[in-house]
Amino acid sequence: MIIPEAPDVRTFIFRAPSGRWFRYRPGQFLTLELPVSTATIWRTFTISTSPSQSLSISVTVKKNPESVGVAWMFDHLRPGVRLKASGPAGLFTLPPRPDGKYLFISAGSGVTPMMSMTAFLFDRGEQPDITFINCARTPRDIIFRSRLEHIASRLPDLKLHFVVEHTNPYEVWSGYRGRLNQIMLGLMAPDYLDRTVYCCGPEPFMEGVRESLIALGFDMGNYHQESFAAPVETAEEVPELADVIVDDTPAEVVFTKSDATVTCRESDTILAVARSSGHNIPSGCTFGLCGTCKIRKRSGEVHMVHNGGITEDEEAEGFILACCSHPIGRVEIEV
Repeated sequence: MIIPEAPDVRTFIFRAPSGRWFRYRPGQFLTLELPVSTATIWRTFTISTSPSQSLSISVTVKKNPESVGVAWMFDHLRPGVRLKASGPAGLFTLPPRPDGKYLFISAGSGVTPMMSMTAFLFDRGEQPDITFINCARTPRDIIFRSRLEHIASRLPDLKLHFVVEHTNPYEVWSGYRGRLNQIMLGLMAPDYLDRTVYCCGPEPFMEGVRESLIALGFDMGNYHQESFAAPVETAEEVPELADVIVDDTPAEVVFTKSDATVTCRESDTILAVARSSGHNIPSGCTFGLCGTCKIRKRSGEVHMVHNGGITEDEEAEGFILACCSHPIGRVEIEV
């Protein structure tokens, strides 16, 4: 069976010719052998169904110009076509006895493992505590929206939130708009520090989520993510994340207009260093939203996690937000 989910998104449902049941854990992936025109290729896809529905298994895929395997599936997979598959595999899954508080964060087709986990927790007949955040380009691009809303209508502790970058013409959208940031996260999940986070989506999206969580003081030992580019089967294959974590490493901020050099720590913000040394930088929100503390950086490197108060073009011109920029080594600023 083939189910259209969103523009260029389809769910392909498979069953075993022998009628045997499928056994897997929610969030795991399947590897399909696809006989494309040039050669046989192997592609991995997260299983989007719940293990509680083991008579069939499904993968939900999005077509894009670079996806040769998915393009073949869209053009050639029909009821009755047989494919070879291997698996299941993957470490991105719930614990054997899931009974904690969860925060699911996904973007685009990264929602597929979250759908499997949520459906599994729902089918257990309990009351799972889940805050579910899904980001998409437009409301029409939200995958599994109606299914998730159906589950949320029956689970009082499933808090469902959608974030879109753009709205559809002539359609009312009352949810969150823009890109997921720290402010949205705090509004949607005020108790995020007490939750276990599962994240899946494009690599830049997951990097942004990690930066926000680190800046908010989240214990990253409770963070899990799945990469569609390189899903892993064993703990040895899990890559080390090159995230910047500011600490008490010594740093210097040079205020060029007063020719003053102030020693500090990388964990200090430029705004805090300026205030402690008697330099005035106008500020407002102090969490990277309003843009009032925008200043030009002359040289050096800062680690900045903002909430929309500065544009990419302004960053390219050397501007930073003092309230959420941490000096890495020696930094010169026009103040």
